[in-house]
Amino acid sequence: MVAVLAGAQVALALAPGSGPTRDLLALALAVAVQLAVVSLLRWRARRAPGERSLWHRLATAMGLLGGGAVAAALLVAAQAGAPLTVVPVSVAHLAAFPLLYGGMVLWNRDSANVADPSDTVLGVAAALAVVAVTDTALVHLSSPFASSPWWQLQPVIMQTAAGLVLVGTAATVPFISGMHRDPRAWLLLTGVTAHLVAGTAIATGASWGWAVTAVGALFVCAAAVVRPVGVPRTKTDPAATTIGAFVVLLASITVLVTVSVGTPSPVAAWFAGVAAAAASVRLLLNVRDLAQLTESRRQALTDELTGLANRRAVLRRIEELGAEPLVLGVLDLDAFKEVNDGLGHAAGDELLRLLAQRLQPLLGAGDVLGRLGGDEFALVARVRAGTRPADHAAHLGLALQDRLAAPFEVSGLTVHVTGSLGLTWHAGAPAAPAGLLRQADAAMYDAKRSGRRVEHYDVDRHGDSSGRLALVEELRAGVQRGELVLHHQPQVDVVTGRTVGVEALVRWAHPTRGLLQPADFLPLAEVHGLMGPLTDEVLTQAVAQAAAWHRSGQGLRVSVNLSASNLLDTGLPQRVAGLLAAHDLPPSALVLEVTETVLLSDPDRSLAVVAALAALGTTVSIDDFGTGYASLTYLHQLPVGELKLDRSFTADLLTDGRAGAIVASTIRLAHQLGLRVVAEGVEDPATLLHLRALDCDETQGYLHAPPLPATELEEWRTVHERQRTGARH
Repeated sequence: MVAVLAGAQVALALAPGSGPTRDLLALALAVAVQLAVVSLLRWRARRAPGERSLWHRLATAMGLLGGGAVAAALLVAAQAGAPLTVVPVSVAHLAAFPLLYGGMVLWNRDSANVADPSDTVLGVAAALAVVAVTDTALVHLSSPFASSPWWQLQPVIMQTAAGLVLVGTAATVPFISGMHRDPRAWLLLTGVTAHLVAGTAIATGASWGWAVTAVGALFVCAAAVVRPVGVPRTKTDPAATTIGAFVVLLASITVLVTVSVGTPSPVAAWFAGVAAAAASVRLLLNVRDLAQLTESRRQALTDELTGLANRRAVLRRIEELGAEPLVLGVLDLDAFKEVNDGLGHAAGDELLRLLAQRLQPLLGAGDVLGRLGGDEFALVARVRAGTRPADHAAHLGLALQDRLAAPFEVSGLTVHVTGSLGLTWHAGAPAAPAGLLRQADAAMYDAKRSGRRVEHYDVDRHGDSSGRLALVEELRAGVQRGELVLHHQPQVDVVTGRTVGVEALVRWAHPTRGLLQPADFLPLAEVHGLMGPLTDEVLTQAVAQAAAWHRSGQGLRVSVNLSASNLLDTGLPQRVAGLLAAHDLPPSALVLEVTETVLLSDPDRSLAVVAALAALGTTVSIDDFGTGYASLTYLHQLPVGELKLDRSFTADLLTDGRAGAIVASTIRLAHQLGLRVVAEGVEDPATLLHLRALDCDETQGYLHAPPLPATELEEWRTVHERQRTGARH
């Protein structure tokens, strides 16, 4: 439609002849083309959520440009005179300038935040500076234009300045940001430039302006329908905007100085002053952003509890030292858990802070002391010239142990602490930071196992033949690369046989070792502080899958296991709430499983986190019920909605009378408390029938299906439901 209308407009504009009928037809076609362009851009805004703001801005701007051209054409037809006919075009261009600058020019900055208001301020400041410079030049050159009325001259100058800033900046953006790979950038630039030129032509009575307008409309519409190219979006470059602000400020100051010592030009002075103020605002915003960036970088490299460097900063320091000889020590406190259990986590945190303060005096120039996580610290020490790294490591080991000898005053009590220290070094050849850290870690674990307190890395003894330490680093990278996958084991209603839920079980799709089971990597994740990011990834995938099932009408519950470290993470409930809201999943569709032993590791903090999770509306399940030592003690304190019978009871249900009695009493107790009971490890029909007789609610096990990927589970469920309904009929 747009192409047909634009073609007709071009043909009419270039055809010979004139007259009122022709002018009226040209005007009608122009209005139709502009309405069609605006409608197409609005349609594009609805179809492209990531760029919605961009296309809405362009639609409004194109409407303004087209309206200005139509108004000018009406004035030309009324023979109002050139000064008057230019005014509506100039006003329309000025009104469209912030929209075009904030949309088309800055669309490359961030796909989620197309327009940066502070950069639009800079664009306006640049246009005002051009106006001020132009006014000053006209006055000093005694141009006849300088004597024109301000309402005729200033709109034209401002229109020209805005056009120069817009087109000039837009022409450089594709090369600066890599947008030259996206043809839409050039299509938009060409189309908007054509409209800017055509508006002025129409205002001066040139009929060919309508042809240029039509061509510009075609380019803009082509940009709206061309398939987007995957070009990375980039944030605003502070250096570029700072340079631009300085240029505007310098030009404005030059104008102000020229006006003050030469021929006065009030208009130029006002525009220069406003431009200088706007450029100053941009510079202040850049200073603020720089301060925030500096603080964010500091926080990203700092351990929040102790104020020391974190793991990232330690690895970065090793990389910075490069080939310079260094010693790396990893210190892990012995029996730190007893401090947490006996005195509470607040006392444990206080002890870690006191230890950090005590170790600080060991630092020399260029040394870094960091906390790797938990009660594990690292020290990167430069080796002084003339000193052997092995000697420096031995001296560092003695100094660290000496610092631990004196007791600590924690919560009014005297606490003695010992630590296991692993040391490694390199004498000049650059070493991979992660590799050095693994070496020190291996030596530290050897010191802990042997009780010798200090161990130096020995490749023959600490070569990690099992590959466990290497596996830890691979797991750390694998979580970030998305190598974790979920398999789902169905949970079946005992009475109806209907699949009502699944348990999400994590697997690691290792690039070289194949699909690894949880036992192969979860213990390592817990020991090395990876359970937090690992659980976040599992929760993200599980909630997304549950939401997909709910949207398709299947409505399956999804259960996810939580570890001991997860229940000490007070930020977990907030992240779970965010996931549920992001995927629009009812909280009741998510079940969070915790074991009794996990709850007993730190009851106070664990109960608080569990209560917060239950308050979201999720179901809390006690996994492996009956294998702990305080089931009844904590059962009445927890907002529990489900109990899962451990497979050790269901396996012996038919052969051990005591196991049967425990299962029967547990089911009765759970039902009296209003809890759902799920029996794990059901592998034969006889066990299922016995559980049905005991009024168990749901069962889970290989009798129904092993853990399956989501697609295979859906196939299994289709067959299972067909068999179930067939058997019922």
